[in-house]
Amino acid sequence: MGYYNSTEPKKKNKSNFASGFTGILAGAVLVGVVLPGFTDTEQGMVEQTQQTENVSGLENASSVFTSDVTEVVDATSESVVGVSNLQSGQQSSFSQNNTNDLQPAGAGSGVIYKKTGDFAYIVTNNHVVEGAEQVKVTLSDGTEIDAEVLGTDALTDLAVLKTASADIKDVIEFGDSSVLQAGEPVIAIGNPLGLQFSGSVTTGVISGTERSIPVDINKDGTADWEAEVLQTDAAINPGNSGGALINSQGQLIGINSMKIAQDAVEGIGLAIPINSAIPIIEDLETEGEVERPALGVSILDLQSVPAPIRQSELNLPAELEKGVVVESVAKESGAEAAGLQQSDVIVEIDGDAIDSMLDLRQYLYTKAEVGDTLKVQFYRGAELMEAEVKLTEGM
Repeated sequence: MGYYNSTEPKKKNKSNFASGFTGILAGAVLVGVVLPGFTDTEQGMVEQTQQTENVSGLENASSVFTSDVTEVVDATSESVVGVSNLQSGQQSSFSQNNTNDLQPAGAGSGVIYKKTGDFAYIVTNNHVVEGAEQVKVTLSDGTEIDAEVLGTDALTDLAVLKTASADIKDVIEFGDSSVLQAGEPVIAIGNPLGLQFSGSVTTGVISGTERSIPVDINKDGTADWEAEVLQTDAAINPGNSGGALINSQGQLIGINSMKIAQDAVEGIGLAIPINSAIPIIEDLETEGEVERPALGVSILDLQSVPAPIRQSELNLPAELEKGVVVESVAKESGAEAAGLQQSDVIVEIDGDAIDSMLDLRQYLYTKAEVGDTLKVQFYRGAELMEAEVKLTEGM
């Protein structure tokens, strides 16, 4: 699994809309069928508007079907933009050319979700703009404008940009990702291979909802977070990151983000559900960061501590194998006020078992808020103790 912001093409690409979807439509004409997932029960995602008696008249095949997909794309494509990440090049000792000017370091997509006064706001992926010294946005008509990064959040892989609204023609409408069902048709719009194929469209269905994907933010081999994602078979290729996943009503229901990067896996695209993204977007737009509660401790998994050390140095019960070890306590934090100390091992919060750092983060970020007071159970040596910790704001 990996995030994509590279502009290099993937070796296998079987999902080009122009050749794939149109080809399927032509094939459907020849055999007299309607595409699965786009039936009259979906209010005519594909309506047959003209009958053909002579199958040799292939030049008329494009007029046999009027697709609501094209209507949705026409209504929403101007709200999807290209996003270019510019960074300083490196000075080469073997070249007289100065390469320290800003160079494209990656490209992705973004979605215009708001226009007010002189400014417009765009949501994209954090990894698309990560490390950028300057960001350029390319509109659907090719117009290139500067953008400011208002805020980023690595945990959810979201970022918000602000740009001048003078050239912005359209914004997208948020949908409701909580009502999505497996099999529901969706459309993905983005810029696969960077801006090389801008405004590309792929179609598919929702393959699954409420999927969880482990995310290793610091690349230490341990999951830091489990991202909630939508699974779709609509092709999401390098450069599509940050683009729009749209329902049949033309509403934004997901931000395309991750794809399982394994040659053995085909047709698995992932998107951040818009209901999960909206609170993050609002925080990034107004505050520049996401407010999250914190205990005020740095931690590590107990399972990463060798068993002999657990007993000889931490003096823990032999049967205790799971929990999080307090490495340090922040000054003037809720943990310090509650009396937590280095080497304490947290095992439970408000009755929920805490077996790992991931469990702790999931609890704090999904069940708690800044200012809440939690009952924390922990081992100090062989003794099981309890403290009440007031949560403060943290990152």
